[in-house]
Amino acid sequence: MSRTDPFKAKSTFDTGSGTAVIYRLSALEQAGLVKLDRLPFSVRILLENLLRNLDGYLVTEEDVRTLAAWNPRELPRKEIPFIPSRVVLQDFTGVPVVADLAAMRDAMVKLGGRPEQINPLVPVDLVIDHSVQVDAFAVDWAYKFNVELEFKRNRERYVFLKWAQKAFRNFRAVPPGMGIVHQVNLEYLSPCVALREIDGELVALPDTVVGTDSHTTMINGLGVLGWGVGGIEAEAAMLGQPSYMLVPEVVGFKLTGRLPEGATATDLVLTVTQMLRQKGVVEKFVEFYGPGLSSLSLADRATIANMAPEYGATMGFFPVDEITLDYLRQTGRDEKHVEMVRRYLQEQGLFRTDATPDPEFTDTLELDLSTVEPSLAGPRRPQDRVQLSGVRTTFHKNFDEQIKKGGGVAVATKTGVQHGSVVIAAITSCTNTSNPAVMIGAGLVAQKAVAKGLARKPWVKTSLAPGSRVVTDYLKASGLMEPLEALGFHVVGYGCTTCIGNSGSLPEDVAKDVTENDLVVAAVISGNRNFEGRVNPLVKANFLASPMLVVAYALAGTVDIDLRTDPVGHDPEGNPVYLKDIWPTNAEIQAAIAKAITPEMFKQEYARVFDGDENWQQLEAPEGELFQWDPDSTYIQQPPYFKDMQLTPPPVKDIEGARVLALLGDSITTDHISPAGAIAMGSPAAKYLMEHGVDPVDFNSYGSRRGNHEVMQRGTFANIRLRNALADGKEGGYTKYLPTGEIMPIWDAAVKYMEAGTPLVVIAGKDYGMGSSRDWAAKGVMLQGVKAVIAESFERIHRSNLIGMGVLPLQFQEGENAASLGLDGTEEYTITGISGELTPRQTFAVTARKADGREIRFDVTSRLDTAVEIEYYKNGGVLQTVLRRLATEK
Repeated sequence: MSRTDPFKAKSTFDTGSGTAVIYRLSALEQAGLVKLDRLPFSVRILLENLLRNLDGYLVTEEDVRTLAAWNPRELPRKEIPFIPSRVVLQDFTGVPVVADLAAMRDAMVKLGGRPEQINPLVPVDLVIDHSVQVDAFAVDWAYKFNVELEFKRNRERYVFLKWAQKAFRNFRAVPPGMGIVHQVNLEYLSPCVALREIDGELVALPDTVVGTDSHTTMINGLGVLGWGVGGIEAEAAMLGQPSYMLVPEVVGFKLTGRLPEGATATDLVLTVTQMLRQKGVVEKFVEFYGPGLSSLSLADRATIANMAPEYGATMGFFPVDEITLDYLRQTGRDEKHVEMVRRYLQEQGLFRTDATPDPEFTDTLELDLSTVEPSLAGPRRPQDRVQLSGVRTTFHKNFDEQIKKGGGVAVATKTGVQHGSVVIAAITSCTNTSNPAVMIGAGLVAQKAVAKGLARKPWVKTSLAPGSRVVTDYLKASGLMEPLEALGFHVVGYGCTTCIGNSGSLPEDVAKDVTENDLVVAAVISGNRNFEGRVNPLVKANFLASPMLVVAYALAGTVDIDLRTDPVGHDPEGNPVYLKDIWPTNAEIQAAIAKAITPEMFKQEYARVFDGDENWQQLEAPEGELFQWDPDSTYIQQPPYFKDMQLTPPPVKDIEGARVLALLGDSITTDHISPAGAIAMGSPAAKYLMEHGVDPVDFNSYGSRRGNHEVMQRGTFANIRLRNALADGKEGGYTKYLPTGEIMPIWDAAVKYMEAGTPLVVIAGKDYGMGSSRDWAAKGVMLQGVKAVIAESFERIHRSNLIGMGVLPLQFQEGENAASLGLDGTEEYTITGISGELTPRQTFAVTARKADGREIRFDVTSRLDTAVEIEYYKNGGVLQTVLRRLATEK
């Protein structure tokens, strides 16, 4: 489809070193469609995206007019398309995405095309950052040991990704040990504003991005529109297809004043998270504004933006201003590029200054930064902020009952561990390790503590996992790495570690004491998630804190303490040392930053970001345009989505004689559907692995095996908390195989139905597919033979994912559901009207025939909401649609 320009928006502008095409937002203002100054900056960027991609098909003139009419008092409940300019992936979620691309190449060859026709159509960067674990710690060889073990554990996946690194155009892979995806994205990958050749012209456009990780929102701190999506949405974006989203509500968060002495960006973000959770911003945009913005560094803004998933928003957006441009320079971006960014954004009314009028928002809230206090969050949720002085009280309030059941408060152990002991102190995750103020601050706390003769408590497992190698450079340059290491904070890896549960085992003697005495012990981490069981299975109390407080709690060794009044330790003479004695001033932190951090550090590290270390360079990977699939691999298998695919899709048919695989209630989440966590013994996935020679100790997790559909399809609907009304009260991934009445695992029943040629449906209540955008929640269902899902309502992203996999989402009529219609799931279902001329949101007729021959007839609404979605469905999915389109191109 070629672009159209009904609003005469296409023009040129001076980049400072030439000219480029620009799609001017002012054209819409001149046409009387919008007053740009009143629009939130985030909506303006969405509007430019529609204007630039307007082709009459993927993006229509009506889409532009709908968003241009954005009114905070009367938002239309309409969906608009969004076509991001980039995609970022991490290795866990990226492997199946790359596997699908590789399988598309095989299919292209079978269709008579060339494999090189299959490449991402927009730039894609995959950062391998989620696989390193903290096995070794507090020793100078920890990093080397952990990386070598990482390569041993993940060799099959890494060989595949290294092949992809060379095989695909528009695709780059950042090897292990280079940094966390979000920090690499912030410091290097994002141009803020891009110049890109489109249809033979150089076009300037705001950087926009989707990523297969929820904390992709960190890039909002750089003024970039972006958020996390599931794999199917990411694949669609890679292939130039839109995501669909409701016209967004935008909540304005006004900041005034400046942070007081002693308060950190971490304290600020925990305060913001608590406020926004209480406000209620789920699936809304949050945009920050007000005079307080000018006192926040770019890293502080990124820290706040990173936590958008924790406060529930789609994103937490900061408009571009002079501070943003300074950050681009500080991180080594070229001055000509920075000048182009300024020129473009000023031309488009997208550049913020202190004189910029406040936009209109659907709702607002306000924070005076001077009121922020030192805080932690926990012990179970990131929005549960607690003041530093209240940590002890919070611990006892949450765990005293458990402690009493376990045998009382005072427990003498060999290691010294007792209730409340901090057994993990980790400076980790993307949230804080991108921020020099809190990282330098942690180093200064360590330096002052060492100078006073303090040491970490021996039972504390300490770790430092920077988000980029630049962090190590500036910690060394400032002389702060040595005191951190003196306290056990050696670098353990450059990746997402403790925050996602890659904390490794506790030392054997500590673990034994905790287990045998049923101790309630704690972790203090500078991460963004502290849900129960996430950090470590033996740790029940988990607190989020700044890196500076992580060091302090490693010294104290317990959360059963008030660091405001109690000493963190004692010097060699036995004198008490208090937190205030080792806490640096803001001036000390800023002076160290100014002295230690240079643009050259960023240029040097990122010049080799795609090269990898010797482990990566020595890794032997196949070459060639087609991947040589290993039939014996239990990690990577060729996806079956294109098996027997023809150039012309077969006509869609009515669904006849279908059986119900699962009859489910309200609020079924993607966690209920998608394979996640450990692979249980006796499960269909476990049986498959054992049949292929994998010992239970090597099962690993569903997450690590996402590139093998054989494992994942067996784990779909396997959640131990699933309640299927067809399972006669048995909880978990079970159903009744209706021809015999036998209760069995859902996968086993699905196989029997597929072998008999029986189509399947799932019936559910309200909000089907709510929760994270998990692609396997749609992929797995399709691979189990499900042709349609009939629900009272759908979560937006999961509905799109089902269509993306060729599964038909159908909605009961208003006021109707399975119970009101008298459906119990034992019926045979026929759905008619599908084989006719499909139109958006049309009505289909359903007949449910009971065993006694009685029929229940009712109508459902097709949730194929757009012409594009109808094309996806007729082709069997989004990948098949794009594949056929590319195969027919010359």
